[in-house]
Amino acid sequence: MSLIAQHPYIKTERTVTSIEQLEVEYDRIIYLYNDKVVTQNREFPIKDVMDFSYREIAKQGGILYLHTVQGVYPYIVKASPEAFLTAYRAYFK
Repeated sequence: MSLIAQHPYIKTERTVTSIEQLEVEYDRIIYLYNDKVVTQNREFPIKDVMDFSYREIAKQGGILYLHTVQGVYPYIVKASPEAFLTAYRAYFK
């Protein structure tokens, strides 16, 4: 198992109380290995990964989509994951 690429993403958690709404951002990293993709709470065997795609939102980051046989998983990113996507495509396509 060797690391090919990694890219930071954020997880936003909202909490609503009787007087306010709080948003907390957690910084996390998605890792691309030669045999799997790993996030904070999930692990996908590389045989189940079909592709990655990215959609930019208002020049302030965007959404990195992980396409798997189980479904599509979105990850919010603040910076372009172009290097991550290039590494994935060079290694697996």
